[in-house]
Amino acid sequence: MHLLIPFAAPAPDAGRDPAPAALPPLPVLQALLARLAESARDAADELALSPPHERALSQAFGWRGDAGRLPFAAQAAQSDGIATGAAAWGLLTPAHWHLGTDQVSLVDPAALALDEAGSRALFGAVRALFADAGWALHYGAPLRWYAAHDSLATLATASLDRVVGRNVDAWLGSDPAARHIRRLQSEVQMLLHEHPLNAQREAQGLLPVNSFWLSGCGRAQPVTGPVPQVDARLRTPAMTGDRAAWAQAWQALDAGPLAALAAAAARGQPVQLTLCGERAWVRFEAIEPGRGGLLRRLRRRWTPPHAAAVLASL
Repeated sequence: MHLLIPFAAPAPDAGRDPAPAALPPLPVLQALLARLAESARDAADELALSPPHERALSQAFGWRGDAGRLPFAAQAAQSDGIATGAAAWGLLTPAHWHLGTDQVSLVDPAALALDEAGSRALFGAVRALFADAGWALHYGAPLRWYAAHDSLATLATASLDRVVGRNVDAWLGSDPAARHIRRLQSEVQMLLHEHPLNAQREAQGLLPVNSFWLSGCGRAQPVTGPVPQVDARLRTPAMTGDRAAWAQAWQALDAGPLAALAAAAARGQPVQLTLCGERAWVRFEAIEPGRGGLLRRLRRRWTPPHAAAVLASL
């Protein structure tokens, strides 16, 4: 059993929550840290194109690729019933770019409340723009459109989870392929500005869909390792800076999935726990009898790492 928790420690940085969330008491997590040992860690900075939870997932899957070049789009397309073949794919997420006084920021697409009919209407409107540029577009779901084009094989893009609530300009990239994406974004923005569906949405008090975000580019790779259970309930409060909701979600995690993991560990089952923040991920697993001996296990029980310190390191 392998549990992976994204946004376990959202770090304060420009464009999102101005202060770190207070960590509530997490007795089950603390008990797990006394039973398990750190087995792997990957650290970068908060400007890496792929956040730690995506890097941890790709490592668990056995994928190859640098940050920003992990083929989550092709994997999602396959889950949506699209035959990806040998093409290079990217995920096109319909989005609202908010024009502020000094920057353009990307609103969490989940806040759009975009339904099937509306999404298909917008998809049909922009499809010709991409076809004229030699791209093939495929519809997956209201917030999942897919593009296939050879330039996406090696294009590094920022994960959507990196960009939400932040200045988009810092994440657009500057290589020739990225500049082509910016041109397509500009054309889509002009087209959608006059789309009647957006006028209807605004009349209903909904945000207009005025752009898209491209991410997860690359050719499909097989998953060769066990797939972790991902519990993403911390994502929304972390993205919106709702510190009270983030703390409540952590307490629910502690009482639910983490308690189930602790019970499995107590039964002697192999368990893994991967905690992911803004900069790093760390994996814990049971100490095998032959790895370090009784003294190491007892020392860990007596002086386990404190949960707050572990999360602060992420």
